Amino acid sequence: MISLNWVKDYIDIEDQDVYELATKITKAGINIENVYTKKIDNLVIGEVIECVDHPDSDHLHVCKVNIGEDVLQIVCGAHNVREGIKVIVAKVGAVLPGNFEIKQSKIRGVESSGMICALFELGLEEKTEENYNKGIEELNSDAPVGEDPITYLGLDDTLYDLDIHKHRNNDCYYHIGFAYEIACILNRKVTLPSLEYSPIDDKIKFNLEVETPKCSYYVAREVRNIKIGESPDFIKKRLIAAGMRPINNVVDISNYVMLEFGQPLHFFDRDKLGDTIVVRDAKENEKITTLDGKERTLDSNDIVITDGKKPVCIAGVMGGENTEVDLNTKNILIEAAIFDPVSIRYTARKLELPSEASIRYGKGLSFEYTEMASRRACHLLEKYADAEVVDSFVLVDNEDHAEKILEFVPSDVDKILGITISEDDMKNELDRLDFPYELKNGKFIVTIPRRRLDIDANVNDIAEEIGRLFGYNNLVSSLPSVEIRRGEYIGDVKYRKMVSKRLRSLGLNEVKTYTLVNPLMASKFIYEDRKPVVLPNPMSVDKSVVRTTLIPSLMNVYEYNKDRGVKDISIYEIAKTYDVNYLETTKVCGLMTGNYLTSSWRENVKIDFFVVKGIVEDLLDFMGYNGRYSFVRSECDDLHPGVQANIILDGKVIGILGKVHPSILKKDVFVFELNLDSIYGKTSKLKYKEAFKYPSISKDMAYALDRNILVSDVIKTIKKASSKILQDVEVFDIYEGENIDSNKKSVAFKLIFNGIDRTLTDEEVMIDFNKIIDKVVSSFNAELRDK
Repeated sequence: MISLNWVKDYIDIEDQDVYELATKITKAGINIENVYTKKIDNLVIGEVIECVDHPDSDHLHVCKVNIGEDVLQIVCGAHNVREGIKVIVAKVGAVLPGNFEIKQSKIRGVESSGMICALFELGLEEKTEENYNKGIEELNSDAPVGEDPITYLGLDDTLYDLDIHKHRNNDCYYHIGFAYEIACILNRKVTLPSLEYSPIDDKIKFNLEVETPKCSYYVAREVRNIKIGESPDFIKKRLIAAGMRPINNVVDISNYVMLEFGQPLHFFDRDKLGDTIVVRDAKENEKITTLDGKERTLDSNDIVITDGKKPVCIAGVMGGENTEVDLNTKNILIEAAIFDPVSIRYTARKLELPSEASIRYGKGLSFEYTEMASRRACHLLEKYADAEVVDSFVLVDNEDHAEKILEFVPSDVDKILGITISEDDMKNELDRLDFPYELKNGKFIVTIPRRRLDIDANVNDIAEEIGRLFGYNNLVSSLPSVEIRRGEYIGDVKYRKMVSKRLRSLGLNEVKTYTLVNPLMASKFIYEDRKPVVLPNPMSVDKSVVRTTLIPSLMNVYEYNKDRGVKDISIYEIAKTYDVNYLETTKVCGLMTGNYLTSSWRENVKIDFFVVKGIVEDLLDFMGYNGRYSFVRSECDDLHPGVQANIILDGKVIGILGKVHPSILKKDVFVFELNLDSIYGKTSKLKYKEAFKYPSISKDMAYALDRNILVSDVIKTIKKASSKILQDVEVFDIYEGENIDSNKKSVAFKLIFNGIDRTLTDEEVMIDFNKIIDKVVSSFNAELRDK
């Protein structure tokens, strides 16, 4: 809350309408959510002329209250109501904060025509336990009966409720900072309050040590022979307007300076403190009893002020009970310091002690205002507490005193804002901001005041300040003038999307499973030399191992669906795996069983090893690896020994595929897994060739081969033996059984010949065909069947 009556001390705004000014400030970037006035209709000052106990209550009182024009009967439950005191009366028809309307009523059978109020019920102070226990507000004996109590209290003020953006720093959390904001909007100057005092000719005898980097600035001043009493009315009224309860002149001055300069202060009883202050990190489980009488337990993240032996204050949060200023205090040590904002926020949150001081410490402070606030406190204590200010002070200063200087040319700002602002207009805005500057050879050299901690020495920040004062309404809407680029996925995401899209198009459904598995799952389907990570403190045994393969997780998904009657399952997952050597690998894993294609009128296509192998081949072909991969026998204990293969790419094993071992599952379930990190970014461009214009010629051949010969090796030999007219080789039959030796198998191939530029003759095809036959027979000791 910002009090405009208070702001008027620093800038002349008597000619401004408070609502129009609020609009100007909001347009300039500081959002004013509400404009409050303390005016409440039907409030009067009354005098209690009679107070008796309620006939039907042990705590209520029936009061006769003189309000000048009338005497009202009011039932009141406050413990401090009594005959002869002046009070604030809300008459029937008054509407108090919270839309609470005072009505004529009966309370336990007794008529009540109004309400005797506490300040928090009028919104004039916070509703805390302390304020609640204080009871109704007792006015001075000179309060004029029948008059407006708000005017009498000097609270006929206008308050701005600010919604300050998180990027805006501490400068709008205090009245002088807000005065500078109004000044730049109205193009007026700020007058700072007096810091003058008449020191006594004596030196401070005090030892100050700072042992933590979390305190960058600490100044201590001593005042003597103070007289604790009531604060002057203007201080009390301004504190009340800001939502703080006046206590006495010394405590009130501390709060007043904080709300004025934004710098929290702490006053120590000098005689209780001794001659030493050591600022350090708290020790683990170190204890201190704070001003609220509660014992607090600290840790090493907290900052404490000590007397060299024991803590006397939790820095930036709350003072200790052992050095509290009380009615017997005569000498005071004034602390003004800058502490690490992160540490203060942490401590305030941990101890559940949020306060006006900790909020400001947590925002960051300017050392210039820290020094000025210290002197301002001396000025006010001398003036309103008859204090004697010692001439010297002690200081630890580790702040960076370098000026924040920015150089820019007007076009830099124009480019950021998207409009053209003249040099004269920029000079005008910098003058309004009260930012010192020079203009040399078309270049601005600007010094940023330390009070603006939210502005760094970069052109973006200064452009924002110039733009908001120049007026956002002057910005011209236009499309951005930037190079247009095609939007696309990049890096690993691109390939993951590519693989996922292709597998979905091949009929597989994506699943997501947990990275953590149980030890039994982690021991299955181990085909790589990778050891899994076992968590030292797992949530449960079921999630205690970081998996190195996705196959067991997909087996769990299979079991879940099988138990619910799902027979045809084609799923895949893309996820990362990890091992004990911190190797992170992205893999794609698939599991297929049942029918690949179903039909109600013709035979279904069942999933077998070759269907799964074809899906892997299609995926690799799609990614540009045609001709670079192959399949060789593998030896994974959890896969069928005769139905499994390693997937080889450019001579390296990148995955595995096969049928799940019958000892694990009796049903035919096939799995595959690929290391995508071996594929990412290594694809070659897809090659395309023109469709053939001329008719093709196909020839079939079948060989009796030893059972241990790989069909893939035969195909490679056929392709090497042929000329360019051979376009494709297909296996259309594999037979083992009658009419063929038990150690042999019959494999039938279809060869397709085609000419690029002509129709082939049967003679030239047969030349190539016979050459291929001879090569296969000689290479594999094969027997050509049905020649």
